[in-house]
Amino acid sequence: MHASPQRYRQMNKQDKIYIAGHRGMVGSAIVRRLQKDGYTNIVTRTSKELDLKEQGAVRDFFAQEKPDHVVLAAAKVGGIHANNVYRAQFLYENLMIESNVIHSAHENGVKKLLFLGSSCIYPKMAPQPLKEESLLSGFLEQTNEPYAIAKIAGIKLAESYRRQYGSNFISAMPTNLYGPNDNYDLNNSHVLPALIRKFHTAKVTNAPNVEVWGSGSPRREFLHVDDLADACFHLLQHYDEEMFVNIGTGEDLTIKELAELIQEVVGYTGVIKWNTEKPDGTPRKLMDVSRLHNMGWKHRIGLREGITSVYAEFAKSELAKV
Repeated sequence: MHASPQRYRQMNKQDKIYIAGHRGMVGSAIVRRLQKDGYTNIVTRTSKELDLKEQGAVRDFFAQEKPDHVVLAAAKVGGIHANNVYRAQFLYENLMIESNVIHSAHENGVKKLLFLGSSCIYPKMAPQPLKEESLLSGFLEQTNEPYAIAKIAGIKLAESYRRQYGSNFISAMPTNLYGPNDNYDLNNSHVLPALIRKFHTAKVTNAPNVEVWGSGSPRREFLHVDDLADACFHLLQHYDEEMFVNIGTGEDLTIKELAELIQEVVGYTGVIKWNTEKPDGTPRKLMDVSRLHNMGWKHRIGLREGITSVYAEFAKSELAKV
């Protein structure tokens, strides 16, 4: 028998909101979004101040701070290479983080918790566009299976605490993200920031060509992290159901089109060289966002506009100095 979820009242501006992972791309965007609406009682801790992998430390933090709401945006993340090489770390660290935070949130009567999954945890060959019901319906992408298993466990933890205890824990499933505070490490980053850095470096050094992995044919969807933060804010205010919610644009393009768009925005005039000996990964990854649209939320930032603003910020950073 299911416990009934606690009757939830909307967030007040004075409520204490703990953002786990506030320095990351997602967490920092959610902090900005809350502050924009006048939420001032935001609690954060760096990983040095609070190691979320340590159960005792997390338990003590929750007992002391007693947050009203929690956004769990802390995770160990990375691109294809990192996910494939650091398999044990991706599985262990993400399992520990989500287990400790979700359990402590339950034990300390948190009124609402939002857990963030990732679209890469859907089955590799799931029908496109990806509907929420497709989770656990097939085999995962091998390269990031440990990360996916951990994220699926987090969604199921939130769901199970809800069913057993009536905790108002919800989950969101973002598509590929980009934006301020992204990771531009060429080995451990995702495709969009890696391409921005590659094309910028090639432009500054007058390189004749830029090598991009794969054939360029896989299709991907990209969402600006400020749009994600706005969608999360919408869910915190209005959504109280068990099923997680896809967050994306519902629009995709090929990696080739993405590379050409970034090349144009950066202003690189050389040649793109496709290294077809490198793997392509999943052929298509597009979210079905009809449930989110039906709730009255839609993304606002177009891809060209978003990449232009992100590149302007990157060009001023230390990383841009070659």
